[in-house]
Formats: sequence, C-alpha cells, structure tokens
Amino acid sequence: MAREDDVALVRSLVGAIPAAALACEPGNLAIRAVNDAATALLSRDSSTLTLSGLSDLAVSGTTIAGDPIEEVFSRVSTRDGSVNEGSVTAEVDVEVDGDTRRLRLRAHATTLAEREWLIAVATDVTPRVRAERGNRSRARTLDAVASTLPMALFRCDARGTISRWNERAGEDTGYDADDLDGRAFADLFDADGRSAVSDGLTRVYRDGAVAECEATLLTRSGEEVPYRLTMGPVTDGESVVGAVVLGEDRTEESVREERLAVLTRVLRHNFRNELNVVTGFSEQARNAVEDPELTEQLDRVVDTAGRLLHLGETARKVERLLAERSEPEPLPLSRVVTSALESLPPRLRESADVDVDVPPGITVLGVDRLPDAIAELVDNAIRHGDADRPSVRVSAAELPSESWVSLVVADDGPGIPPAERAVLTGEETQLKHTSGLGLWYVHWVVTAGGGRLDIAESKDGGSRIELSLRTAEAA
Repeated sequence: MAREDDVALVRSLVGAIPAAALACEPGNLAIRAVNDAATALLSRDSSTLTLSGLSDLAVSGTTIAGDPIEEVFSRVSTRDGSVNEGSVTAEVDVEVDGDTRRLRLRAHATTLAEREWLIAVATDVTPRVRAERGNRSRARTLDAVASTLPMALFRCDARGTISRWNERAGEDTGYDADDLDGRAFADLFDADGRSAVSDGLTRVYRDGAVAECEATLLTRSGEEVPYRLTMGPVTDGESVVGAVVLGEDRTEESVREERLAVLTRVLRHNFRNELNVVTGFSEQARNAVEDPELTEQLDRVVDTAGRLLHLGETARKVERLLAERSEPEPLPLSRVVTSALESLPPRLRESADVDVDVPPGITVLGVDRLPDAIAELVDNAIRHGDADRPSVRVSAAELPSESWVSLVVADDGPGIPPAERAVLTGEETQLKHTSGLGLWYVHWVVTAGGGRLDIAESKDGGSRIELSLRTAEAA
C-alpha cells in the first residue's frame, strides 16, 4: 500500500499533466491519483476512481484487441513491484454516462521518491473510431452499388491512384487486382486521354465539381477502347479526399455513329447533286416554254427543289451541332444578327424587306451557332412567305428582369402550321414539314446556350418566333 506522502507526491505530478492522466501502482494497477481532466473525461469523481483499478475502466476488462488489461500493462509493470523500461499503448472501450467511448491508454513507468508508479494518459479517440466505422459502411455501400452497375467504377485517392474498383472495371481494362491496386488512374489511357483525364481529376479535386471527358482506354492486351468518363468528388467534411469515376465503353456507340455519319454524308451528297440536276433542267425548261400554266408548274418545281436543298443544308448543320459540345460564351447580339443576315443567299435576301431593330451594347450568352439559328428563322420566313415581297422584322429588347433578352423574328406570311408547332411541344411524334427540321435546329442551338424558343402569331398575321436569351451578366 502506498504511503499518504507518496500519494500526495504522485497526485501533484498527475495534476501537472495537461491531458487526462491516472497514476497506478505497478503491481496491482490500483488507481491512486487522477487529475481533473481524467475525472471530466470519465465523468466520475476522483474518490470513485481511486477506489478502482485500471482494469475496472474497460467494459470487458480487456483491450480492443481482446487481451486482458493486466497482461498488456505488465509489459511495463510486474507483480513483484519492479518496473520495466519503456511504455505500452492500448485502446479500451469505457462506459461514460451510458455511452460507450473509445479511449487510448498510453502507460509508462516513472519513479518518485524511490517508489515506482505507472502513469497512464487517456485520450478519447471515439470520433476517429466512428469515422472509421462510417467509412467502412460507405465502402460496403459503394461495393454493393458498384457490383450492380452496368459500367466500370473506379475509386481514386487524393493523388489519383486507384484504390477500389468493380468487376466491370477489371473486365474493361483486362487488368487483375495486383495491376490495378495503387496504379495511377490516368495511366490507363493513351497520351491524349491521359491529359484529358488528369485535367478532369484536377477539376474534381480543386473545385469539388463533377467533370466529364472522353478518352481512349488502353487495355492490358493493347486494345484501344473509346471510353466516356464521369468523375465526381469524394468528400470528408469540406475536404475532397478522392474521386469516384464511372467509365462507359463506347465501342458500339462509336461504330454506330461512324456508320451513320458515312450514310448521312453519302445521302446528303447524292441528294444535293441530284437536286441540282433537277433545278438546272427545270430552269432551262421554264425559260424555254411559253405556256403560262406550264411555266407556273416549273416555277413550283424549282422552288420545291430549292427548299429541299435548303433542308439538306440544315441537316448538315444539325449533324455538326450534334457532333460538337460548344460551351456558351458572351456574344454581341447586334453582331450576331448582322452575321446571320450576311450569311443568307444574296438572291433570297434581296427578295424580301428585312427590318432590323437590335440596339447596340446587348451581350447575350450563346453557342457559336447562334448566327446560323437566326439565319434559319429569317430564311424560313422569306421562303415560306406568300406575298410577292415578304416582310420580316428582327427586333431585340432587354426584359425587365435584366437577366434576359428577347429577340423576335416576325413576318407577314401564312404562319407556322399547328402540326409543326406540335413537333416542338411534343404533341406530334413525326416530322412532317420541310421547315420543321429548321425549327428543331434553332431550338437546339438556343437551348444549348441556356435560352428558350416560343412560337406565336405576329400582328401582321404571320409567325412570331421569340428567342429568350440569357444576358452575359446573368451567368
């Protein structure tokens, strides 16, 4: 039994330790002194603690590893009272106010007034333990989700190194676990793809945002696979600690797109050439005949061929638009409208009265195809006008919200048939009218820049198409 003077001395020592500390007799691990930090941590007063032993603190009398407390701490203390050099650390579960807390005990031997003591410093590591449990739970959830995904899934750490993956990822790459574990994710791709993937991961880690890119995957056997990647952040609080990457094999899609592109180019080429032949011979025939009725019929043939040629050109623009991934950018609206009108065929432009009222200084967000879209609207308004000299008005105004600009193309023609409007509203499933593809093209261009398209009747009885465009300041 320790003398009262010895206990007072060790109590002074423990009280000077800023962390939660307990002094025990090395032979039986009986607690003889505690500091205020220890009573607060364990939510027990000092008199209660000094009536117990170090083994009594643990819920089961053992460490988390399952070893008896006395055996673990005998590495620095023995039953005969002698003290071994060094220290020992172990974690134990302790009941504190009905809650189980995890404590890390680090004990070391010391000598005071020729008497040996075991000083144990306690640290609450419960938050770390609960975080580890949460991580394990999330990892199990990720594994369960990954196993059901029809695409490859990779988990990368903050350095872009692969740490987890699903079965599909192994199948796509051809690599086994030893090859994938710890491998830099970007190294799975060719030189161009490696750069794109590295840039995408950089955005994920830096901005905590989702990034997408396409790259060529190089399999273990050397096969080149077109791959579409979606990369997202893995966060711990506000910090990005890794990335999850979904990969999709685009081989079948790429083959289909290539075949469709070839088919489209061949059909469009033949379509244009044959219609040029029709137009040329029809114009010659019209100039050679004197019968007014036959001349009118040939005029209709020439006009129809012209509309079909325009449709083919619109199809080419749509093909280019769908192949591109243009990002919206600030565009001076007056310059956009001027460019649109200048791109019209001179003969068509001179056959109509086009009035323009677009104030300078208006800047909108749009993709670089916006002039083509506006030209398409004016072109349609002139071609489908039923007056001898069609009238078209292009006007713009900033809306009261200051975040939107209204650009209106209005004409005095017959208006847009209800069936064509239905194509854009989703009420009609088949494209039946020549100008319908042009309206779709305009719709796609405008929405790509974050705007919208509305169709109504103009005051002159024709069509009124309004493009609502976001201002650059609203971005």
